[in-house]
Amino acid sequence: MTINEYNFAGKKAIVRVDFNVPLNENGEITDDTRIRGALPTLKKIIADGGAAIIMSHMGKPKGKVNPKLSLGQIRGAVEKALGCPVSFAPDCAKAQDAAKALKMGEALLLENLRYYPEEEGKPVGIDKEDPAYEEAKKAMKASQKEFAKTLAAYADCYVMDAFGTAHRKHASTAVIADYFDADNKMLGLLMEKEVKAVDNVLSNIKRPFVAIMGGSKVSTKIGIIENLLGKVDKLILCGGMTYTFAKAHGGNIGNSIVELDKLDVALEVEKKAKENGVELVLGSDSVCCTGYDFGTFSVKPGAQVKVFPSNAIEDGWDGLDAGPDSRKKFAEAIKGAKTILWNGPAGCFECDEFTAGSRAVGEAIAQATAEGAFSLIGGGDSVACCTKFGLTDKVSYISTGGGALLEAIEGKVLPGVAAIKG
Repeated sequence: MTINEYNFAGKKAIVRVDFNVPLNENGEITDDTRIRGALPTLKKIIADGGAAIIMSHMGKPKGKVNPKLSLGQIRGAVEKALGCPVSFAPDCAKAQDAAKALKMGEALLLENLRYYPEEEGKPVGIDKEDPAYEEAKKAMKASQKEFAKTLAAYADCYVMDAFGTAHRKHASTAVIADYFDADNKMLGLLMEKEVKAVDNVLSNIKRPFVAIMGGSKVSTKIGIIENLLGKVDKLILCGGMTYTFAKAHGGNIGNSIVELDKLDVALEVEKKAKENGVELVLGSDSVCCTGYDFGTFSVKPGAQVKVFPSNAIEDGWDGLDAGPDSRKKFAEAIKGAKTILWNGPAGCFECDEFTAGSRAVGEAIAQATAEGAFSLIGGGDSVACCTKFGLTDKVSYISTGGGALLEAIEGKVLPGVAAIKG
């Protein structure tokens, strides 16, 4: 069942969205992107003559009530965006009366799901090493099912539209689906777009396929890199990973970030790339600095900035961005691509002195997209790069799910999708 085929007239739909929006000290929303992303699904339900019961988490309250993370703070903003009356249930597990009173054409926003530890299904207050942990885990899983059953009882059908949490088997993202038959559970419009975008990159590949993996560590991306080596034509590895690869070949990297326990992994990636006929593109030079404050993303007074070969950085210097030669190599590798995946920046883009590498990657992707490529951008930093450089409307798709996207790219089944598709 898809949401476009379903008629919500006279139905109450419980919808899992991702309203984990950033708030300032006054509880005001500073970026409503996630709310806007859920509107097509919510408006479809209301337009059909149905009612929407909206559920989400906010922050990490760790199973305890935290007023600073209350979804009640955004009720007004949701009502304004949705264009219909939106009431609020201050306890998501005790909203039976509010759900029953809900009229067609209206919406009900439930309080933060993660005020209840049952949402995530993890035992609270007990270490994994404790002999009683497994029993506590078993008890919590049973409680999680009851929590999901309670949520399901509010509605006639279930819509999963929170891609950002689709990689978690939480009560509201996966377990709840067990309490609806196949004809009354479906992916929302945002989820459908996300799943289709991932499918375009991993299954419906148009070649050449170029993937750009950035970020600081090889260890956090190794599963993704290994999966991509069997799919891509070219793989650009940039950002902090550059220095682990340079070190693996005996290069000097100064004070640059490095994973000394992953040098063999770097060499193995190079070996597999060669075996699979994948062109592996690594940065040849780096923009370096003698005094960078990683806490404030700024250059300290009196610090020097200079370009070094990535394998010949002097002591006392940090590699912080792709150098001019690297930028040219990256742009050339992206040129002519028909499928593009970008996850992770090419440098410390938060600081203006070190944006050139990420900007070069983003602009090359935008150019290839204009020439007919399908480009998928995922991960918070890559999305932030597109926003900073004014490229959001020049790429094919920007994913809302960081961790979920990475696990999908890695080839893992997402519980939030599997629960719907079976």
